[in-house]
Amino acid sequence: MNIEKNATALLVIDAIEAVGDDSLYDPDAATAAYRAAVARSVAACHAAGVPVIFCNDAHVRGLDRELELWGEHGIAGETRIFPEIEVAPGDRVIPKRRYSGFFQTDLDLTLRELGAATVIAVGADTNICVLHTLADAYFNGYASVVVTDATMTFLCGTQAGALEHCEKCYGSALVTVAELEAALA
Repeated sequence: MNIEKNATALLVIDAIEAVGDDSLYDPDAATAAYRAAVARSVAACHAAGVPVIFCNDAHVRGLDRELELWGEHGIAGETRIFPEIEVAPGDRVIPKRRYSGFFQTDLDLTLRELGAATVIAVGADTNICVLHTLADAYFNGYASVVVTDATMTFLCGTQAGALEHCEKCYGSALVTVAELEAALA
């Protein structure tokens, strides 16, 4: 796989945990391998000079529609990026209130100003927020790469189904963290 480093950005989607009570983002020891894979992906992009953008839930309590479906989660100011991830000074955080990192945010503008033509996606839930972000990436003309072991499905559907959808419907390349690291080296 060939990645054009100066035309690519990493989207880290909802790689967050609760700092208070949260129905979805409580830290979970069972996700250690996934969390480590996300951290490795971020580190590889930092080392290669690929911009890193965190697209994090930042819901408004009592207002956002997602809260009706999933309960209170990802409340603005009540989560943090996984501590395993080393956030660099140039990294950007784009708060989102819906599944897609593009919906009513400045993600598209930021990517265009960075000169990105391709996005690499890591994070969760593969079948919801990653999938909807990649749908909008596709609709906005971006190519995409999904790091399979640095994404996770835990709310509905299956990981395999989500990855198949990304690959077949949006043309996403599917790679492992090791393959990403090799391509960026």
